[in-house]
Amino acid sequence: QLQLVESGGGLVQPGGSLRLSCAASGFTLDGYAIGWFRQAPGKEREGVSCISSNGGSTDYVESVKGRFTISRDNAKNTAYLQMNSLKPEDTAVYYCAVDWAPPLRCRLSSNEFDDWGQGTQVTVSS
Repeated sequence: QLQLVESGGGLVQPGGSLRLSCAASGFTLDGYAIGWFRQAPGKEREGVSCISSNGGSTDYVESVKGRFTISRDNAKNTAYLQMNSLKPEDTAVYYCAVDWAPPLRCRLSSNEFDDWGQGTQVTVSS
């Protein structure tokens, strides 16, 4: 059975770091694009970052550029989102997702992605 399970969220102070993981089971991530999205209370889901199947293409929403880094380890069937210099506005539930038919370059659009994890809460607060 297909599963994407996020982990690594938690409570962190502003300026701190977290690394989110997205572990896949029931299928292999190799060959598919991965996206990280987030949704804060009262806000629409926002694309944060995406990475192509071979890691050659990445994209980030402007607000996280220079602070977040997406990566993947296909051998471990896991994707990651390293989040540094966290800000209170980064507080949200973070979701990973898989695009079964990715374009040449990944797209930061929720409509592009097909299957989603359950999310992990990230709270940035002093």
